[in-house]
Amino acid sequence: MRRLGVTALGLRNGPHKVTVDRDLKVPAVDGVTLLADRYAPADVERAPVVLVRSPYGRRGPFGLMCGQAFASHGFQAVVQSVRGGFGSGGVFEALDEREDGLATIAWLKGQPWFGGTFAMHGPSYLGYVQWAVAAEAGPELKALSMQVTASTFRDAVNVGGTFALESALIWVDLTARMKNSLSGITTGIMSPRRARRAALSGRPLAELDRLATGEQQRFFQELLVNGPDTPFWDKRDFSPTVSRVDAPVNMTGGWYDIFLPWQLKDYAALRAAGHRPYLTIGPWFHADQRMMRGSVHESLKWFRAHLLDDPSGLREQPVRLLVTGVDEWREFPDWPVPGMREERWHLRPAGALSPDEPPESPPDRYRYDPEHPTPFLGGPTLLGETHPVTDQRRLERRRDVLVYTSPVLDDDLEIIGPVTADLHVRSNREHTDFVVRLCDVTPDGQSLNLCEGMRRLVPGAPEPDADGVRRVTVELWPAGHRFRRGHRVRVQVASGAYPRVARNPGTGAPIGTATEMLTADQEILHTPDHPSAIILPVVPA
Repeated sequence: MRRLGVTALGLRNGPHKVTVDRDLKVPAVDGVTLLADRYAPADVERAPVVLVRSPYGRRGPFGLMCGQAFASHGFQAVVQSVRGGFGSGGVFEALDEREDGLATIAWLKGQPWFGGTFAMHGPSYLGYVQWAVAAEAGPELKALSMQVTASTFRDAVNVGGTFALESALIWVDLTARMKNSLSGITTGIMSPRRARRAALSGRPLAELDRLATGEQQRFFQELLVNGPDTPFWDKRDFSPTVSRVDAPVNMTGGWYDIFLPWQLKDYAALRAAGHRPYLTIGPWFHADQRMMRGSVHESLKWFRAHLLDDPSGLREQPVRLLVTGVDEWREFPDWPVPGMREERWHLRPAGALSPDEPPESPPDRYRYDPEHPTPFLGGPTLLGETHPVTDQRRLERRRDVLVYTSPVLDDDLEIIGPVTADLHVRSNREHTDFVVRLCDVTPDGQSLNLCEGMRRLVPGAPEPDADGVRRVTVELWPAGHRFRRGHRVRVQVASGAYPRVARNPGTGAPIGTATEMLTADQEILHTPDHPSAIILPVVPA
């Protein structure tokens, strides 16, 4: 039945018969008992171990994908429920995984069936727990394989200083309701709907967790009062330890994943430390099942190379990217890719966009009203009901969205790399947000979003000049895309993307309890002295 379950998930069974030991007791430092299941190939003694630590249960689809599948290919797999869930003792402490993870590794090394080497695997939170221990796991850790994750969620929760409302609400609802091995199926469908209903209620943010889940959630409340620069994040941020990780790292990300920018920062830290991680980025969003299935296959090749000394499945180049627009996989020696050059495309009068310098011109203006926030139609999402790529024309007709469009392209234009916007803005509010989105306009007029970024402004950051103009850098999601000949490049500028990020009330009040909402009158300048632009990572044809 387990083999049939693996097949039903779209995975390949290996040749080995698998035995399972259920509910192994793992002692934590404080005396709490954590439960784990061990899957083992029946005909291989003391095989290398793949350790998976999960808040989403260790049976059902996760047990099949992370346990049965690996064991059938000759590895032992230990799938553990983290503290506070699915029989493991204690209370779930979100993102506080270092001590339990190290205790689990110490227990693992003491088992009679441990053969001396192990790896770790898993997406999202299951990848984050790898970073929590990787620098201290010891020489027995031979490989890491992680998907759609990062060593810190600090900036993903606080995107450009905003608050990632929808993802936070979905996740606390998801974890609050997961009570059995199959609950992930129903919660994966219902949690986004409950989160969206709560977000659209108009109630203060501090009440939304109760509206979505039925009761107040401590972690959500902690996120509301702990911005990115508070001590709350210090023991939950493992980015300072990434460069100390010696085990080879295999990373899989998605162009529409909520963690991609920070996953690439981890990649850069490993490269700066002299390591050669593998990186794959596909046309996937966070919970994309295509990515999940493919990652198991890629992890098997990675583990065979580094635990069984069989590198035959590894590709020649460490970086593999799907270029959207042409749906073409490419391989490169590094990220950012060789030959990439930054090219400024300037916002210009009358909604134009061009590499040419802007002329003298009056600013463009719009009014942002947080009582009627600019919506989010498509882009990076956790489990949201929005599609990652959505025609933006309905959004672009709004009066609180500025649109800048290039002429029809005479030749293909390919971009691969980080995308940033350099805006010169003026606002009647010191507290305000700016959202920038890059789109591909097809010959039939569809405006398809590629990537976006947000930036929250507070008094003095950035500092205005004598005319009240503030120069704002907005980091968009990275992109790998070809604008085809006959298409156009488009840039949107707005001040909201609700409910992906919380609306800015304009008052500076704490985000959780703010009730007063002030409109913001925004100006975007595009002159020789204030050349607002989007900076594209252009690669040669």
